[in-house]
Amino acid sequence: MRKNLIIKIISTLFFALFLYYFMLPPLNLHSFSFYIYLILVATFYLLLSIPSLFVQTLFYKRHVKIKSNAIKYGFIAIVLVIPIILVVNFILSPVFNSKAYYNRITVKEDGDFENEVEEVDFSHIPLLDKDSSRKLGDRVMGQMTDLVSQFYVSNLYTQINYNDEIVRVTPLEYSSFIKYFTNRKNGIPAYIMVDSTTGEAKLNRLDKGMKYMPSSLFFENLYRKLRIDYPTTIFGDESFEIDNEGNPYWIVPTIKYVGVGLRKEVSGVIIFDPITGESTKYNVEDVPSWVDHVYNADLIIEQLNDWGMYKNGFLNTLFGQKEVVSTTEGYNYMIMNDDIYLYTGITSVVSDESNIGFILTNMRTKETTFYEIAGAEEYSAMASAEGQVQQMKYTASFPLLINLNGNPTYLLSLKDDAKLVKMYAFVDVKDYQKVVVTDASKGIEVAAQNYLENEKVIDEDDLKTNEITIKEIRASVIDGNTFYYILDNNSNKYRVSIKVSDFIPFLNKNDKINITYEDTKKIKEITKLEVK
Repeated sequence: MRKNLIIKIISTLFFALFLYYFMLPPLNLHSFSFYIYLILVATFYLLLSIPSLFVQTLFYKRHVKIKSNAIKYGFIAIVLVIPIILVVNFILSPVFNSKAYYNRITVKEDGDFENEVEEVDFSHIPLLDKDSSRKLGDRVMGQMTDLVSQFYVSNLYTQINYNDEIVRVTPLEYSSFIKYFTNRKNGIPAYIMVDSTTGEAKLNRLDKGMKYMPSSLFFENLYRKLRIDYPTTIFGDESFEIDNEGNPYWIVPTIKYVGVGLRKEVSGVIIFDPITGESTKYNVEDVPSWVDHVYNADLIIEQLNDWGMYKNGFLNTLFGQKEVVSTTEGYNYMIMNDDIYLYTGITSVVSDESNIGFILTNMRTKETTFYEIAGAEEYSAMASAEGQVQQMKYTASFPLLINLNGNPTYLLSLKDDAKLVKMYAFVDVKDYQKVVVTDASKGIEVAAQNYLENEKVIDEDDLKTNEITIKEIRASVIDGNTFYYILDNNSNKYRVSIKVSDFIPFLNKNDKINITYEDTKKIKEITKLEVK
């Protein structure tokens, strides 16, 4: 009997270690994976008891009933673990604790966009999104013949502020377990950096290779190393960053929960050196300033949705829905004051394709401000920009919100099928029909100037009216915008945008029209047109 017990305990211990090696659960009562781990280990132990119970039932009568009951109650206890967790979590859910969910994030609700958000500096603005950066990074990797067969480029592409430059960085990874064995001695020798403003991509080689990576095996695997060093800590999603000297680090948020997996919050950060395997754990308020991503974007969005949902209690979300709002489906990043900010729109829970305002959240401190600016929802702006060049079938990136000349404006990139930026689009937040697109080869400054000229207020003193007869009319597409050039019988030259009137394409020679135009240039700009 005692011998069998010792064998079962030793076997279960080996199974527990084997399972722990692969599952890597935190030894923490707030982690759901910890309970799954305990259930599997306990089930294994009970299953080992069944054969001996069967033998004792055939040949021995003593203690069979007691042992049988112990196994039965053991399985009952295992089965009850999940329901008990569900009951506890229900008690701690928004049904009874809506205010706690509302307060997960503190939002300053009186933001002044014009004064608090600096005028856009086009030399420090991320014009490339993650897809475009990935395309450029992969292209650089393809040119490195000594590396391309051994490593692949990670999809992380973390956007950071590196010495006042907006860049995305991502490490290389071992391309297979065989390549790990052949390269593990020297580690992974480089990471890729893509300038989000200029599009310059380069591979930065390291003096010493990175050994502790997600693609590493055994005890050099990043997650296994972290778990051994911090057995009770719950980890968030890691990000790859570099410090001001260009040294690589893994930034791993530490997580705390209420109940089991509820009301997720960042409690601190582990800064892990992938070269040496050394790490330091920081409280949130003590994180070094060069770290940009303490908070995960998905966590911020989750907390913002709780803030918008539960302001007036749980029942209000089901019935009255007074002041219930949510984030729009998407987000982007802005750079302000040497920090990365998450930007997303806030809209009514009733889908009406419009925003009531915008949120900016500092990804390092979680400082959050709401700007009450009614305007177009981001996907409406994207559709409007794509509509300007629909013949080219370009796709729009998720907008950047910028302060352009004191006005909130969407800036989008229009990309071809190869994910390369071909045009820039500026869209008025308050009226998404006001959109100007410009060929990217002309530069972002020219694109902005085109938009400002198109949107400028015309002095009434510069406007004149006249009736003219068309002698000649021609159409021209400039930067994706259609303009018509008109010559009248007196040899005066005019230009008019298709936006002025949908009837313009139907005008012909000898048609008489009444026009209002700006008489300040050699080619007069028509602002209003009526057909006689």
